[in-house]
Amino acid sequence: WIERWRKITGDRVDYAPSKEPITAVQLVEPNGNKIEGAKAVFKSLSYKTGAGWGLWFYETVPGFAQTSEFLYACVAKNRKFFSSLTNVFWGKNVEPPTYVASSWLFMRALGIINLIAFLSLLPQIEGLSGPQGIAPSSVPVIFYCKAGAALSALLILDLAPWFALLLLWGLYISLFTVGKEFMSFQWDVLLLEINFLAMFLNPPRILPRLINRSGPSTAVTWIFHLVLFKLMFQSGLVKLLSGDPAWKNLTALTFHYETQPIPNALSWHAHHLPPLFHKISCLSMFAVELFVPFLIFFPRRLKFTAFAAFAVLQGLILLSGNYGFFNWLTLTLCLLLLDDQTIGGILPEKIFARLSNGARTFLSEKWASAWDNARKIIWVPTAAVLILFNLAFIAGTFYSRNYPAWMVRILKPAYEYHMAGSYGLFAVMTTARPEIVIEGSLDGKTWLEYEFKWKPGDLSRRPPFAAPHQPRLDWQMWFASLGDLRQNAWFVNLLIRLLQGSEPAVKLLGKNPFPDHPPLAVRARLYQYHFTTSEERKTTGNWWKRELAGEYCPPISLRELK
Repeated sequence: WIERWRKITGDRVDYAPSKEPITAVQLVEPNGNKIEGAKAVFKSLSYKTGAGWGLWFYETVPGFAQTSEFLYACVAKNRKFFSSLTNVFWGKNVEPPTYVASSWLFMRALGIINLIAFLSLLPQIEGLSGPQGIAPSSVPVIFYCKAGAALSALLILDLAPWFALLLLWGLYISLFTVGKEFMSFQWDVLLLEINFLAMFLNPPRILPRLINRSGPSTAVTWIFHLVLFKLMFQSGLVKLLSGDPAWKNLTALTFHYETQPIPNALSWHAHHLPPLFHKISCLSMFAVELFVPFLIFFPRRLKFTAFAAFAVLQGLILLSGNYGFFNWLTLTLCLLLLDDQTIGGILPEKIFARLSNGARTFLSEKWASAWDNARKIIWVPTAAVLILFNLAFIAGTFYSRNYPAWMVRILKPAYEYHMAGSYGLFAVMTTARPEIVIEGSLDGKTWLEYEFKWKPGDLSRRPPFAAPHQPRLDWQMWFASLGDLRQNAWFVNLLIRLLQGSEPAVKLLGKNPFPDHPPLAVRARLYQYHFTTSEERKTTGNWWKRELAGEYCPPISLRELK
């Protein structure tokens, strides 16, 4: 612990072993005055700017001095025991954690996630929000996607990261706004929030690491940890607060793999695992989402435990479903749980040395110091506001997101500019799988089915692996099937585009049964889909079976719509 204090106070305090037998730490001040015990620790730490809160509490808060001295005496009398506890929580190195290497890895991974997000959107955006799209807009959406991909490459290369993130945030907000229903997913909100926060990890520089002397500040790192806590804890809490019996009875996963938006081939296998396995998996998920997040705020080894638990959970979700870049973005956020000491024990020494070299700067000490001071002036009030936003969103979960008026006023700017958000998938588990099947006809008698690229349709087609690509129309079709036509006005626009033969819209689908001429009429029917059993699959070769549930949209034609 002396090494930890030495790291905090730097050359402001000298540390040396006592030449006389003593029972407590002593601080010898320049005037010869001696202080010992807990007060000596607080006083020595107060020589570091911003670290004097302990001494203030000691000298101001009633009972704090007596309590801290009592605890200090307990530690002093049981040093071996508390040394063992130190090894459990911190390991052999208890110096203040630094995140130079992990922040470097985080920024590169964030650049890759942004690149995936924009490249995934590029072939879809014209059909969704272009002039002939389902929800047309006048925004140059193709240009925005290409610009976003180029800026993501700059972020990966560590070129002008602050400016790249600012522009990425602005571009994605624009696409988020014009994309409407097709850009309303939680990972879109999470990407905007993380891009905004990541600007505070970098000074405004152009070339790689012109200023990066000590990695992110404690406040920046702590806010990222708070965001990760919010994401994981809310995901578990909303399931319990929803009152859904499938979660309370631990039976949700007996439906989930079949009824999730876009299953993959492993979903079929997971669905047929024994019910007891599903219950144990559900209980384990609650443990990871409700209890493990608190380990984020504990010392190094417990942080690593949280990282490992989150990584396993996200990996299993990745294998058993298609959730775009959501799981990869969550894993990227988890990287900031690994301090340099932890990463140094994982990576080869040469690689770690390059990543953790935070001492390089091409600026003079005068300008570097000026930047550090400016950052503190700007960052302290900003950090306080961001912490308030995140704590308010976490507290709002207990209101089932029916926030009181005062909380709405606090959260409105954060929500509107996507600086913070609220999360929690599958609060209520869907126990059935309705699927909308669109059909077209040239004569009103013979109807042919359109086939989508990713969502279930053809019974014999193996459920595909789509992630990290985000097939936005296919996902939105899942939401549409849970409601009716009146709740999904965009669906009528899709049918109109098919009647018009809009090339950008038709390209969003997989199989077009009318390649030469658009149909004269289209309709939509609702089917109930189920995974086949192992025996049914052996017999028929089908992954799915279905039965007609009713009509979703009656036949319509352009003539009727005029």
